[in-house]
Amino acid sequence: MSPTPLLQANSITKSYAGLKALSNVSFELRAGEVHALIGENGAGKSTLIKIVTGAVAADSGTLAVGGRPVPHNSPNISRALGIAAIYQQPSLFPHLTVAENIALAVESGSVWRRLDWKARTRLAAGLLARAGASLDPETLVGSLSMPEQQIVEIAKALGANAKILIMDEPTASLSGREVESLFRVVALLRSQGVGIVYISHRLEEISAIADRVTVLRDGQTIATRDMRDVDRAELIRLMVGRELSAVFPKRQVPIGETALQAVRLGSRAAGIHDITFEVKRGEILGIAGLVGSGRTQLAETLFGLTPCDMGAMVAGEWGILRTESPAEAIRYGIGYVPEDRRQHGVVLEMPIAANVSLANLAAVSRAGLISETRECALAERYIGQLRIKTPSAYAEAGSLSGGNQQKVALARWLAIQPTVLILDEPTQGVDVGSKAEIHKLMCDLAEAGMAIIMISSELPEILGMSDRIAVMHAGTIAGFLSRAEATQQKILSLALGDEAPADVGAE
Repeated sequence: MSPTPLLQANSITKSYAGLKALSNVSFELRAGEVHALIGENGAGKSTLIKIVTGAVAADSGTLAVGGRPVPHNSPNISRALGIAAIYQQPSLFPHLTVAENIALAVESGSVWRRLDWKARTRLAAGLLARAGASLDPETLVGSLSMPEQQIVEIAKALGANAKILIMDEPTASLSGREVESLFRVVALLRSQGVGIVYISHRLEEISAIADRVTVLRDGQTIATRDMRDVDRAELIRLMVGRELSAVFPKRQVPIGETALQAVRLGSRAAGIHDITFEVKRGEILGIAGLVGSGRTQLAETLFGLTPCDMGAMVAGEWGILRTESPAEAIRYGIGYVPEDRRQHGVVLEMPIAANVSLANLAAVSRAGLISETRECALAERYIGQLRIKTPSAYAEAGSLSGGNQQKVALARWLAIQPTVLILDEPTQGVDVGSKAEIHKLMCDLAEAGMAIIMISSELPEILGMSDRIAVMHAGTIAGFLSRAEATQQKILSLALGDEAPADVGAE
């Protein structure tokens, strides 16, 4: 007889405004197990997690924890049952210490009670040690790296006696070495009997860390498999409902004239210097490099978010550009989809229609007044083109899944019909099906004559989608690689500051 599951959801159904998010979904988690939950954006993963954590109520179905039914769940009941969730962006107070952040989740009692600061510090140190970390409890959270903040979140969960830990895209902002460190913590928690629900779009991670995997598609449970019995190709087939032969559908398109050129470009504020490159119409120029190499800072300088105080930019009909603000960059036909879609890519509280028109209000205005009809028509065009899953153009952007939010962010800049489009981590946190759609769209845009600058931490994406690759190191471009000569080894060699291989062609 198998042991009682830690968590059991049976036939969970949930609808929003007539749109069914979950339909008879079932999921089970055992003690000491890492159970991956995967699916395309909009498959229902977030809705299921919200029901488990008590954030929303299911329309029908049952939930049990440790074999005991939970007829009426809520965030407080969920925490009392030992359920904790850790999201991509930690929910910590940056101006408080590690010990104080942990105390907020662990301590209870009257606000007028006397605090034992030494005991609070000892408790935090013990929980951090249990999570496999040696952080100083007196450190301000704002000074910690992203993986260190995630360790603090794990310590908070352990302090609240969590037996069920939900990790939602925990590695999206981490480097390879940081991911390995997190995996060691996960292995430690598993050995302590904690059950972990692991959500990620990175299928290689799922294969490395999960014991079982459940696939959701279109709000339904498609399959639950032991990881040893399934490979990447099978997971992709289960997720998208078809064979996905090309995640990187790069097409050769005609390369036109130079759309944008940087000559010895630099910005003291951004920490970049002596950057020279050009990108042509129809070309996808990949920007690779390690975290901290200056990739995003280069994008922000090109778009006018940080001042350029060295060198110059030149573009076709405009000649020498002075992009001292995003408004000027937009006037010159430069669009920028930033890495952090939730902070800078979309306005979560605004409807999709307003988000799409935000960078091009002139197109939807008449006599200084926004035309709701025009704004809706513009949004509907890109909802269809990008296959954004939403009940209407007036739904709030914050109600969408992460991948659909990314598509809304992309739609905003497509609406200005740019000559140059800068994409910073365009498929980060996006499922494999949506990733293929975005890559196909990039090829379509390039074929239409747009110049694309793509920044990515994923080497397969850089290698699969770029016509040329510029590799950054220490705030400048260390070298260029053509599509034909580029390999992961050559990119990493340049990114680490090693001497450029003999066949690397800098421009």
